[in-house]
Parts: sequence; structure tokens; C-alpha cells
Amino acid sequence: MNETPALNGVLEAAVYIDDIEAARRFYGELLGLKEMTAAEGRHVFFRCGTTIVLCFIADATRQPEKPGGLPVPPHGAKGPGHICFSANGETLDRWVEHLEIGGIAIESDFRWPNGARSVYVRDPAGNSVEFAEPKLWGLE
Repeated sequence: MNETPALNGVLEAAVYIDDIEAARRFYGELLGLKEMTAAEGRHVFFRCGTTIVLCFIADATRQPEKPGGLPVPPHGAKGPGHICFSANGETLDRWVEHLEIGGIAIESDFRWPNGARSVYVRDPAGNSVEFAEPKLWGLE
């Protein structure tokens, strides 16, 4: 058997939305992610460290590309998804305060059996958005 090639990490993570402006307010303004590109009626993409957060309108991405377009296969999801942002323990209290000031309800705030803390909220499309300490997965 051949040796498995190495991966560098996750380059993109996708959530599916229904309102691009609401995604801009949540991911761009509230979370402070830098908008990289957008196509009205289809998507808005943000940078988070070395990862790109793809916010797609699912119905638009399920449509096949038009002739001459990029050869990206149709994709999409139904129902809420999940994304988790890495945040050091000392900043999680500041995130909770920032989110609450921004009018975002904290859905859950707890410590896992290994002591890592996770804070959960919902984005405007209903996706589960988590802020967690890297030690949740032993990545300290």
C-alpha cells in the first residue's frame, strides 16, 4: 500500500445561508472576518486565519455551472450546519461579551471532560457556530 500523502489542514469550511447581507453582518462585522469575494445571489467568502469560510446560498450552489463556467460540481446542503472557530481560553470571555453586546444569544457555554471550553451560538441562517479552545482536540 502507498503511503498516505500529507494534508496541510482545512483550507475551506462551508456554511449554507439564505441572506448574504445577514452573513456579512454576522461573519464580517460581528466576527471581524475579512470579506474576500462575493457573488450576489450566490455566495460571500471570508478569511479566518489560514482558512476561508464559504457562505453559500445552497439553492444557488445546487445549480450546475453555466456553459463556459468553472467545472465545479453542484453542491449544497439542507438544514443548519456547523462551524467551529478556535479561540484561546483567555479570549472566550471576551467573545461571550462581544456576542451578547451584538445581540447574539449564547446557546451553550460549557467545559468538555478534558477541560476545554466551548461556546455555541446560531448565525442568522440557523447554523451552529462554536468558539472553542484548541485543546478540545489536543491542539494547544
